[in-house]
Amino acid sequence: MQALTGFVFNIQRFSTHDGPGIRTTVFLKGCPFHCFWCHNPEGLNPLQEVQFFSERCILCGECVILCEQGAHQIQDDKHTYDRTQCVQCGRCIDACCTGAVEFSGKVMSAEQVLEEVLRDEAFYETSHGGITISGGEPLLQYEFTTRLLDLSKSSGLHTAVETTLYRKWEDIIALIPLIDLFLVDLKLMDTDQHRATTGISNRHILANARKLAKTDRPIVFHTPVIPDVNDSEEAISAIAVFVREMIDLRLEQLPSRSDPGISLELLPFHRLAGGKYESLGLSYSARDFSPVPQEKMAALLHTAAQFGIPVKIR
Repeated sequence: MQALTGFVFNIQRFSTHDGPGIRTTVFLKGCPFHCFWCHNPEGLNPLQEVQFFSERCILCGECVILCEQGAHQIQDDKHTYDRTQCVQCGRCIDACCTGAVEFSGKVMSAEQVLEEVLRDEAFYETSHGGITISGGEPLLQYEFTTRLLDLSKSSGLHTAVETTLYRKWEDIIALIPLIDLFLVDLKLMDTDQHRATTGISNRHILANARKLAKTDRPIVFHTPVIPDVNDSEEAISAIAVFVREMIDLRLEQLPSRSDPGISLELLPFHRLAGGKYESLGLSYSARDFSPVPQEKMAALLHTAAQFGIPVKIR
């Protein structure tokens, strides 16, 4: 039987912010959203891409010699890469000794991914960690994600999925037995603003969140705090009210639970992704944004906490 494969753009070992304990986070390509501040632009396109990091180039000229399409040129001690001419043959990538040219993702089987994840199995056992599948949106590669979760559970790993819940509910509920923790992106409550900033309405997402809250699975809502998007008391209050609603739904459905297992994390915006946008030939619309000051993040944390929800800054 042919192995089920997926597009993976990063496997990050020793992660400590993507669920409990020490974890390995597997990032899958493809996302239906178009958030202009996205910290993982290499995960937006579901297909393989070439990244060119000009600052790594030592002008050796090997890629120019090998590229039959003329996508690479060196003139006046400057290396230019024309991705419109590139056919992604990979010859330049194999020849580049500095990593100036790389593929943004690679095809892997679920078994290959799990083999890499299990290299740190001892750390998961001592820290109560495990595997987190992220993206992009991992539910876009639904069959691959399902297979990887199934293999992970069979190996005794704690499993987490970071998702927008932008998927039909029937598919999500089918995965619940395989997922120990849901990390759910919650960017904005206002539907029009959500569509304007992400390209997608949040109505279906919020409906799925309400259904998920009625199950017994732990949920951590992740809110990236973006300047001029949702860094106001009004926006964070609306999100906190929704999380409070989810807690109340959980307690109504499972009245014997002392801990509802639902919380909120605020993620401060940063500009570290700028170089990745440039490497992909993309414009970075958040380049001139400044990180939200610590004092303001503390104030937003206080605002959210007033609604009686567990909340912290990550």
